[in-house]
Amino acid sequence: MQYPLLIALDDFNLHDEQSFYYFRKIYKSRLSKIEMKNQEIVLREIAFSAIEKKEFSLTQSELSKNLNISLSIINNIVKKLDSMGAVKIMQRCFKILNIKKILYYWASVRNIEKDIIFRIRVETPAREIERAMPDAVFTAFTAYKLNYNDVPADYSEVYAYADENETEIIKERLKKMKTSDNNPNLFILKKDKILGQYRKIPLGQIFVDLWNIKEWYAKDYTSEMENKLGLNK
Repeated sequence: MQYPLLIALDDFNLHDEQSFYYFRKIYKSRLSKIEMKNQEIVLREIAFSAIEKKEFSLTQSELSKNLNISLSIINNIVKKLDSMGAVKIMQRCFKILNIKKILYYWASVRNIEKDIIFRIRVETPAREIERAMPDAVFTAFTAYKLNYNDVPADYSEVYAYADENETEIIKERLKKMKTSDNNPNLFILKKDKILGQYRKIPLGQIFVDLWNIKEWYAKDYTSEMENKLGLNK
């Protein structure tokens, strides 16, 4: 896999030691972010295969081809899952053994805060915010409600995924509503390259997003999802 060089080399005097090490530090940091995001994409697809598709036998080459992610990254993830007993590596494939372990490992490496590209407070109930965003890819509390037609606890925050263009459309719609920068209750997360290809947001993504949200009642949602997904059997 080729990674974009996100900083122009011309901006730095690489013969100057300080400039060189500064460039290397920035490049490694951005490279690490790309690898972390790819790791999440792979974990999501593995969880999706087991939860939604009920397919428990996968090949690393198949994942690499479908996700356009290097085989080395996928191999490292599968080895990690194998070491914790979440999957078992076979001669020609690997088998998913424990979905709960996969979800909790994914949740532990997830950093939802870093994915937030826009946040704002909208002075209206959550359901009105949702109505103003009919085409949004909702996650967390809203996605739980839409999937299960139920909520284990009241909520006031709305989380959704969007790309740059979709985010600008959302901002335009919000101009008709009373907003402020204090105590945000609407969070727009950066949509990755694969998420939009799913028919609807994967259940695993909803779970790990809820797990990473700080509101106390998020735990009520993750506990209920564990039951609905049969993770406690």
